[in-house]
Amino acid sequence: MDRDKILLTPGPLTTTLRTKLAMLRDWGSWDSDFNDVTARVRRSLLKIIHGQDTHVVVPLQGSGTFSVEAAVATVVPRDGHVLVLDNGAYCKRAAKLTSMMGRRCTVMAFDEAAQVSPVALEVKLTADASVTHVVLIHCETGAGVWNPLQEVADTCEKYGKGLIVDAMSSFGALPIDARETRFDALVAASGKCLEGVPGMGFVFIRKAVLAGCEGRSQSLAMDLHDQHAYMERTGQWRFTPPTHVVVALAEAIAQFEEEGGQPARLARYTQNYRTLIHGMSRLGFMPFLDPAVQAPIIVTFHAPGDSRYEFRAFYAFARERGFILYPGKLTQVETFRVGCIGAIGPNEMEQAVQAVALALEDMGIASGEPAI
Repeated sequence: MDRDKILLTPGPLTTTLRTKLAMLRDWGSWDSDFNDVTARVRRSLLKIIHGQDTHVVVPLQGSGTFSVEAAVATVVPRDGHVLVLDNGAYCKRAAKLTSMMGRRCTVMAFDEAAQVSPVALEVKLTADASVTHVVLIHCETGAGVWNPLQEVADTCEKYGKGLIVDAMSSFGALPIDARETRFDALVAASGKCLEGVPGMGFVFIRKAVLAGCEGRSQSLAMDLHDQHAYMERTGQWRFTPPTHVVVALAEAIAQFEEEGGQPARLARYTQNYRTLIHGMSRLGFMPFLDPAVQAPIIVTFHAPGDSRYEFRAFYAFARERGFILYPGKLTQVETFRVGCIGAIGPNEMEQAVQAVALALEDMGIASGEPAI
C-alpha cells in the first residue's frame, strides 16, 4: 500500500500533507521567525475558545499528560483539595498524577458508560467545603463519553471552586466558549482535533487566578506561571521547544481556520461517526455507549461474541488493509475502539468498515454481534 496507514485512534492522528511538509525546515529556537510562529499559534488558540479577554495560553513541551500535570501543579495550591470526577481511564490518570504531586485528592466514581453528574457534584460540594478544585475530563476517551462541561462549570462557579478541564480529545471539535463557561485551566494538545502532530500541550489559565499561581509548582520545567512570564517577557520558550511540532501546529491551525473552525470540524467528525456507526451495525457490531452520551471522537464497540475473535489478530488483519484500530480501555467487558478524528472523511470511514469486514472474513467470523 502506497499511502500511510489511516490512524483510527484518539491521537496521534492522520495528518495532511501540508502539515507534514511544514516540518521539513529547521528552526532556531531563539530566532525571531520561530518566535513569531509561537506568538501566532498562541493568538490562534485563544481565538478558538474566545478567551482573549479572560485567559492566557501557555504552551508546554511533551504529551498532553505533561500539560495536565503542569496545570494541576501550577493552579492548585499545595494545601488544596482536588475532586476528580471519574468515569474512565483518563480520569484515573488525572487522580494519580494529582496525588503524586502531593495534592490531596478525592475521586468521585461514576459508571464508565455514563456521564459524570453535576447534581451529584453539587451534593458533594455541599457536604465537603474543603474541596478547592474540580477536575473534569471533557471527552473521556476510555469509552468515548461526552461529559457535561457547562453544567459542571456552572456548579463549580456557584460554589466558588476552581475547575481544571482536560479537553485533550475535545478541543477544536466540541464547543468550548470561555465567555460562557468559567474554568481556571483548560488543557489540550497539538496532536488531537487540531490535527497537528504530537509533542506539545497547551494550557489556558484564567487571568484572574494567574498571579496567585506563582511559586506553586514543585517542578522547574513544568511551572506554567514561570513559562508564561518568560514567554511574555522574551517571546521565547524557557527550554528547547519542539520546533517542528510548533510549526506543524501553525500549519494545522491555518487549515482548521480554512475549513471553518470548530463548527466545521465537529460537522465532519459527526459525519465520520455516523458513517462508522451505520457501517459497523451492518456487520453486526454494537456500540458500548448510549448515543445520548457518545462524543463523535472515538467509538467503543463490543467485541464479537464468536470464540474465534482475538483482538491482536483482528488488529493485524485490519492493519494489513491500511487501518490502525485501538484496543479497548474498559475493564468490565471486552471492547475495541475506532477513532473518528484526524484528516479523514466519510470515504475513509467507509473503507475502514470494509477493512473490518475483511478482517472478520479472515478470522472466519460471520458477524460482529457481541455475546451479550
